[in-house]
Amino acid sequence: MAMLFFLGQVIVISLSGVMAPGPVTATTIVMGSRNRWAGALIAVGHGIVEFPLIVLIVIGLSTILKLPAVQIVIGLAGGIFLIVMAVQVLRGLGSLEQEQDRNVKGTPIMAGIVLTVGNPYFLLWWATIGLGLTTRASELGIWAFVVFAVIHWLCDFIWLGALSWASFKGSELFGRRTLQVVLLICSTALFAFGVMFLYNAGSMLAERF
Repeated sequence: MAMLFFLGQVIVISLSGVMAPGPVTATTIVMGSRNRWAGALIAVGHGIVEFPLIVLIVIGLSTILKLPAVQIVIGLAGGIFLIVMAVQVLRGLGSLEQEQDRNVKGTPIMAGIVLTVGNPYFLLWWATIGLGLTTRASELGIWAFVVFAVIHWLCDFIWLGALSWASFKGSELFGRRTLQVVLLICSTALFAFGVMFLYNAGSMLAERF
């Protein structure tokens, strides 16, 4: 009973996190408009970082993630990446076919990796809420820990996969003009998130001097 209650808690908390609007959501919509499998591949890239991170948190990485210097570096790197991605999308709005051939193929997994590493909120989530879930899973045993990690990642995989599929079908149904509007909105959101990351990192840096 304790195990089932814990797994239910994991699903609710995980879905509330992955379904919240953010850089990963915007990126999934952008890439999903051209590649129906983009969300699943982004989740794979996310998992490449997340699974080792879960183990490292158990052995004490959460303390390092809370260090201001680490948060500043993560915020700066993540902000720059998001702004660059937003600019690339904006530059390709007038030539979607060329942009697809040049930039989309082979990139979702790498996008998942970079977005995960460069997102300070993701890392802080694991240093706080995630740490609590990880600790509880460890207390329930090794299999509970494994099941917890897999279920948490599956929430990302299923949601992002569904989101990119919906984005791809939407681009087929509504055509080029609607797709351009959606990409414009998402690229603007990516740019805004990037600026926010840089602003927060800059504010933390200014406080140290």
